[in-house]
Amino acid sequence: MQQAHQQFVDAAPGVRLWTEQRGPAGAPPLLLVMGAQAAGLGWPEPFVDALAVQHRVIRYDHRDTGRSTWSFDEQPYRITDLAQDIVRVLDGLGIERAHLVGLSLGGMLTQLVLADHPDRVLSATLMGTSALSTAPYTRPDGTEIPAAELPGISPEVLEMWARPVEDHGLEAELDRRVEHWRVLSGGRLPFDPAYYRALERRIIEHTGRYDVSTAHGRADHSGMLRTEKLATTEVPTLVISAPAEPVFPPPHPQHLSQVIQDASLVEIPAMGHALPPEVQGPLAEAVLAHAGKAG
Repeated sequence: MQQAHQQFVDAAPGVRLWTEQRGPAGAPPLLLVMGAQAAGLGWPEPFVDALAVQHRVIRYDHRDTGRSTWSFDEQPYRITDLAQDIVRVLDGLGIERAHLVGLSLGGMLTQLVLADHPDRVLSATLMGTSALSTAPYTRPDGTEIPAAELPGISPEVLEMWARPVEDHGLEAELDRRVEHWRVLSGGRLPFDPAYYRALERRIIEHTGRYDVSTAHGRADHSGMLRTEKLATTEVPTLVISAPAEPVFPPPHPQHLSQVIQDASLVEIPAMGHALPPEVQGPLAEAVLAHAGKAG
């Protein structure tokens, strides 16, 4: 693991965000944006290190995750505020423009930034997410599907998310998180419970608590559509297609690549809604190639 530098930045009055940087200080900045209720340490160390060979890589904790301020109950915010936090992180670290890589909700937040603040984005990479657009999906045969009729979240994931999270101690919470990762992984790659248990134990040690906030699910999700801006953006965008994705299954990636102007599409074989060791190398190669081409 490369040496990392940690720093807090102010996102709003009373709200501080934990950030970590690694890689050459003078290299092109690359900011990793995690999903809902996920701390920055959800980005695996080998993946971050692979990117940090060529980039100043930044990962951070959203509000109500990790070491950032847990404030939703006292200071409710909108999902669009979490997108603004990306800009605040760049401001706080003195970064004018960065490559953005977003997963799940992080992919939606990245879309908001490339739509609303394109001057801050060198390139965008989106994975495990859906388009913030009402434009239809055009099948290979030329027929269209309304965006609202694209496949939904798998029943197994929905059932998992519907279960109440109860406090039965640290080890029971680790059991629950490992099962969550099993469901999200999509079933096409061997599942290693020990890998995810170690990942989540590091996240809990980093956070200093093992309870999980529900803030991102309760936050106001309105005002997120960016149909016209995505259709006309000049920010180079890469969409990662994950064939085993259970949250936003195909053709969501194909739809996303259609609604964002000039977006390119790369498939990572057997990938689901998780980042196991088997996908980290191909994914890092795709991100590095895209960022390098974008300049």
